Amino acid sequence: MRIGALSRATGVDIETIRFYEKSGLLPGPSRSENGYRDYAQAHLERLAFIRHCRALDISLADIGLLLNSLNSRDAAQLAAVDGLVDAQLARVRARLASMRALEQQLVALKARCDGQHAQHPDQGCGVLAELVAAAHGEACACHHREDKASSAAAAPQ
Repeated sequence: MRIGALSRATGVDIETIRFYEKSGLLPGPSRSENGYRDYAQAHLERLAFIRHCRALDISLADIGLLLNSLNSRDAAQLAAVDGLVDAQLARVRARLASMRALEQQLVALKARCDGQHAQHPDQGCGVLAELVAAAHGEACACHHREDKASSAAAAPQ
């Protein structure tokens, strides 16, 4: 099959397929007499594997390690795969915690307004006032002074 058909079958952009070939994740296809790339079923399966790993937000480097382990029976190599999944799970959990904190900050910011500007337009927008205060280094609804102090202490100098 040609690259366009492979792209349609997997939902992977043609340029991405070429990138995966250049980076060694996808072996180069054979060429037909007219010079077109001729992909086989094995390419489709490997590309589907790569795409699924990317959907799990696994890095390209880690996908390379997984691909190298596909047919392995080596206990150490399989343990490395398990460790890779554990590390990915830890990254996802850290991002979830970060997203929950972000949600709380946005809820606190949103509470400064909740449609009050429609009822009291002379008071201005509480959300904008909070964002301006934060830009000036003041405490705001979503970042309390102690949050800023700990952020400043943690910042590299």
